[in-house]
Amino acid sequence: MAVSLDIADLRARRRPTEAPPAPESAPAPEPASAPELVSAEGSGCHGGKATLRAAAEAAGLSETLATYRRDYPAGPHDQPQSMCPAFGALRVGLRMRRTATLLSGSACCVYGLTFTAHFYGARRSVGYVPFNSETLVTGKLFEDIREAVHDVAGAGEHDAVVVINLCVPTASGVPLRLLPKAIDGVRIIGIDVPGFGVPTHAEAKDVLAGAMLAYARQEAERGPVAAPRGGRSARPSVTLLGEMFPADPVVIGGLLEPLGLAAGPVVPTREWRELYAALDGAAVAAIHPFYAASIREFEAAGRPVVGSAPVGHDGTADWLEGIGKACDVAPEVVAAAKARLLPPIRAAIAANPIRGRITLSGYEGSELLVARLLVESGAEVPYVGTACPRTPWSEPDRAWLEARGVAVRFRASLEDDLAALAAFRPDLAIGTTPVVQRAKEGGTPALYFTNLISARPLMGAAGAGSLAHVVNAAMGNRDRFAAMRGFFEGVGTGHAAGIWQERPQAKAAVKVARAAERPIGEMA
Repeated sequence: MAVSLDIADLRARRRPTEAPPAPESAPAPEPASAPELVSAEGSGCHGGKATLRAAAEAAGLSETLATYRRDYPAGPHDQPQSMCPAFGALRVGLRMRRTATLLSGSACCVYGLTFTAHFYGARRSVGYVPFNSETLVTGKLFEDIREAVHDVAGAGEHDAVVVINLCVPTASGVPLRLLPKAIDGVRIIGIDVPGFGVPTHAEAKDVLAGAMLAYARQEAERGPVAAPRGGRSARPSVTLLGEMFPADPVVIGGLLEPLGLAAGPVVPTREWRELYAALDGAAVAAIHPFYAASIREFEAAGRPVVGSAPVGHDGTADWLEGIGKACDVAPEVVAAAKARLLPPIRAAIAANPIRGRITLSGYEGSELLVARLLVESGAEVPYVGTACPRTPWSEPDRAWLEARGVAVRFRASLEDDLAALAAFRPDLAIGTTPVVQRAKEGGTPALYFTNLISARPLMGAAGAGSLAHVVNAAMGNRDRFAAMRGFFEGVGTGHAAGIWQERPQAKAAVKVARAAERPIGEMA
């Protein structure tokens, strides 16, 4: 079972034949400009986002935070309620082969992140570089991080080592930019992923993916790089941007084949060499449209980016046209592909209709795509909320939905989602855990978006049938919910909330005493 490692464990794992790492030429960092704001371990986490942000800017992170504000714009809410954003970057690193990940942050944060990572199936250890008030403000924490990086890289087991600063080290200005770029051929990637700078864990995936693409692009510009394990595709490939159900890239490959194209790597990738193949694609399909840092790297490499995804009949038709234009495919070839591919999708939608009102919300980034498929399948979808921001690559989906009367809310808060649930009284609520909980308490069937919707195929004919099956089955449970609600009505509320007026032990003692006073013959 994977476990977290501290700095002592990392030192102990160094191979005996290795010499201690040579000292770096970079000077030790200066103490934070405002140490009183974040000096005590753990206390800085609760100092408020404004306080932490001010401390980080004073410590030299103003450019990084400004980049995050441009890439991941807030509004209408500052930050949706969700899990720690750093989990997204951690998950990307843990899913890559020959990649080690080290966390630098408060112990409570590291515990929560590693627990969540292992809960979601991480099968490798997470490195941890601890700190206290003294090591944080004197710069010793940076020295500990640098030594840990040397220890991990020197083991000869990795292509890359990722170091993630959490809130307190970021606010204190721990300068990961001063880490060496490589050690014995092992790439070193240092990123800051504070909760006060990156709004959601979905966007934190882009922080690391973008940093890796930037590194890989510079490597490719300097000379030859490793080819994909299966070799380069004989046809021009389309890079797929955004995590998706494993079957979807296969389906997309089938949709691209009539255009003379192939599906390329999915970013975030599963190993380093796939980054080169991703940058080598003829175009990029922004399946998840919020990967701003990654898109910046693709555009720097001269790759066109196409928004939306081949979801449903209309979405597939528009996407094929967009990909064809981006890859210089002849219009008659695109028309022939549409004539071949669209009828089966239309037939699958017609064979699996959805009848009912559905509200939808989530924080994965594919919420608008799911809503499009629901609408085409016949569902009434009055509201879609997503924790992700509005971007140029989400515009096709927003425009299509709003033209059909769907209210689309970017950076939606829990309050937005619950208000929609109350206002529209849907037959089914698809959303985050608290939305699902509120819906079920009211007797409304509900599905958790992350585990039950985004973990299903969406593309092509397979997506239509799969989604309709789970949605219709859930809506068919309304009577069961009503029966359960009636059975448990009042439990846990009011006088039945578990607050006793007298001690139960006292009542039991009185009953026993009275029984002892009765003659034996009178006892039942």
